[in-house]
Amino acid sequence: MCTAITEGIQINVKNRFSKEYSNINHNQYFFEYTIEIENKSRHTVQLLRRDWYIFDSLNVPKFVAGDGVVGQQPILQPGEVYAYSSGCELTSEIGYMTGHYTFKNLQSGNEFPVLIPRFDLYFPGILN
Repeated sequence: MCTAITEGIQINVKNRFSKEYSNINHNQYFFEYTIEIENKSRHTVQLLRRDWYIFDSLNVPKFVAGDGVVGQQPILQPGEVYAYSSGCELTSEIGYMTGHYTFKNLQSGNEFPVLIPRFDLYFPGILN
């Protein structure tokens, strides 16, 4: 698991290779990830946007941005946790993802970035 804390917002990432959604003969390597967001601050916050950097060792890096996550812009009270799952397809056996979320402090109205820690995407056994 990869973890980062920014301004009291903790991001935990778990990921795995998904054999079910991959087609290795066609260079399609699918990875699933689950992200848990915990509000350890004293303020109510809302996740507004996501910005991803996706590195694929045999392709041009991709930048993916959008509102919210999986169609939602969750509001987290102090101590609350929000989790979601998604996935990423690569054309190679090795890559990684990193990025940041933009959160809004609902008391002050200030927006701030929250780091999504880098997590590696490896086809099982590739590093042996």
